[in-house]
Amino acid sequence: MQKSLRNSLPSIAVSLLINASMLISLLFIERAIGSQTMELMLESVFTEEIPQEEMTRDLDIETVPAETLNVIAGGTPSTAVGATAQAATSAVNVQKAAVMKELSVRPVLSDLALPSDAIMGEDLGEGEISGEVGAMVEGYGAAMGIVTQEIVRMMRQNKVTVIWLFDESGSLEDDRKEIRENYQRVYDELGIAAKQDDELKRGGSEQLLTIVASYGAEIHEHTIRPTAEIEQVKAAIDKIPVDNSGQENMCQSIAAVINKYKQMAIRGKRKLAVIVVSDESGDDGQFVEQAVAEARAAKAPVYFMGRESTFGYPYAHQRWVDEPTKEEFWIRIRRGPETPFPECLQWNGLHSRWDVQNAGFGPYEQVRIAHETGGIFFVLPGEETTLVGADANDRRKYDFHSMREYQPDLISRPAYVQQRGISKFRTALWEVIARLNPNEETLLFQRHDPLLNLKNEHFKLNPQEFRQQALEQVSRAARSMNLTDEGIALLESIRPLRTQEPSPRWRANYDLAVAQLYIFRLRLYQYLLAMDVHANNMPAPQNPTSNEWNFWWGGQPIVPDEQQFDRLKKSFQIKMTRDEYLEMVKTEETTAMERMRSVATDHSGTPWARRAETEIGLGFGFRVGDRLWDPSGRRSEAEMRVPKL
Repeated sequence: MQKSLRNSLPSIAVSLLINASMLISLLFIERAIGSQTMELMLESVFTEEIPQEEMTRDLDIETVPAETLNVIAGGTPSTAVGATAQAATSAVNVQKAAVMKELSVRPVLSDLALPSDAIMGEDLGEGEISGEVGAMVEGYGAAMGIVTQEIVRMMRQNKVTVIWLFDESGSLEDDRKEIRENYQRVYDELGIAAKQDDELKRGGSEQLLTIVASYGAEIHEHTIRPTAEIEQVKAAIDKIPVDNSGQENMCQSIAAVINKYKQMAIRGKRKLAVIVVSDESGDDGQFVEQAVAEARAAKAPVYFMGRESTFGYPYAHQRWVDEPTKEEFWIRIRRGPETPFPECLQWNGLHSRWDVQNAGFGPYEQVRIAHETGGIFFVLPGEETTLVGADANDRRKYDFHSMREYQPDLISRPAYVQQRGISKFRTALWEVIARLNPNEETLLFQRHDPLLNLKNEHFKLNPQEFRQQALEQVSRAARSMNLTDEGIALLESIRPLRTQEPSPRWRANYDLAVAQLYIFRLRLYQYLLAMDVHANNMPAPQNPTSNEWNFWWGGQPIVPDEQQFDRLKKSFQIKMTRDEYLEMVKTEETTAMERMRSVATDHSGTPWARRAETEIGLGFGFRVGDRLWDPSGRRSEAEMRVPKL
């Protein structure tokens, strides 16, 4: 054995020497290759050099027909690829694609090498390229211009059938009229394109056929058959009714019209596309995956002309005035959220949110369908004069570069729930949002707590009746304070996990929620003090004709005097002196405002910062006043005429 080992030593030594030499050689080869690597980068050739600010500004196109057309190659400027890819950009300027002449590939030394969507489309096949998640335009005319380019792109390969699907809500009547007037542009520009392009000339008069349909609780078709006659299209749009049911089955309607016409399109060797016009996100979001599946199976891109989502909240409110009585009502509409489930508190510390703060993105259902089918979601930021809320007509634009970091997830709801569930950080935040939910919302929440809705208006003038009403509200407010304390404790317990959270969006959700809860606790405290002061003093109304008391936001915080502090001490079992207690409250107020200012600073240029600024502006206090409410006594009669939008 030992002799055999001695005989083998020379060969082993030679082998080790050779292997060591090879390893050293490979090391140097790797370093040499690493320093000389050449990567390929695809470059766009533009007609002229465009300043960066023009590349990211909002799209503003004239509504008159263009004399020449440049075609967007593919349904995107998005760089996200694949059915489950997240969006790569926020609302961007799609006009930049209109000045592209051609694409060229050449070797360029670069740290980044990304192929274009056009080349990805060739490799992956139709239907595998994600659509554009938010093209910001200034009106329907601008959106129609981009739609024309998309139709021309499709017509180069196939004849096309376009289904226009209109929301039948009363809030969209003016928008439908504007679409009708701008529809001429599509055919005018297609005529120009046909003169310039031999491929389009060969298509004949039925190169483009149009179907006009609408939906509310049910689907209605307004063209007898697909038509190429523009006047028939306009007449069909004029026939769209107003659905008074208030039900908008958007997802089911998209799936149904595609399912009906896909076989006809296949037999006629036609490309099918759907354009949805709606200012709401629909009431059947549980069927969003059905709509996606139908569209992808038919290879039918779905485009949306819609409004921005309400930030982290399902609802917005529209102002409606009853003409006979001039009574004003706020009608709730569905406008969000921008994510599969809300990621913000649904409560403002007193009752359900009433703000209409824009999210910077479209409603989840609409954006997901556009994203998954290769369509485009057009964000129409025009003024909505009937929308209720501080931000309803706010033309503020969020910072483009900041919003890139805060993209909402566009994955399916089941996948979203699964991802959220494996994160202790996200699960805890969702638990607080769901627990402090005052809205009966069956799609997004399995539970709600109506007792979180405190009353701050319509209190009786009579002292005894007021005290009875106030007693119930004080009891609810004390309960809400306890729930707020529990929410703060849970969120503070996961604070160490914040640094491990990879998503800036979820970190922002956490920062805002924590800061809000500290503000809400102080707001509830001031509400209790205001109720107590008023119940014990009961001043006379300033207006002799008034018939109710109201507690409005924005008053100066109350500092309890000796008598009020004694009542507080007994009710809440306070163990400190009045001076110690006042110092503690003052410190908490200062700290709460600092937390909220940090949110505005850390997430500058985003809806989280805007929301923080709003909370700071509201403050903690309430002002009490009297007024004459419903002097004619006809509000109940007017309420019977309130439409469902």
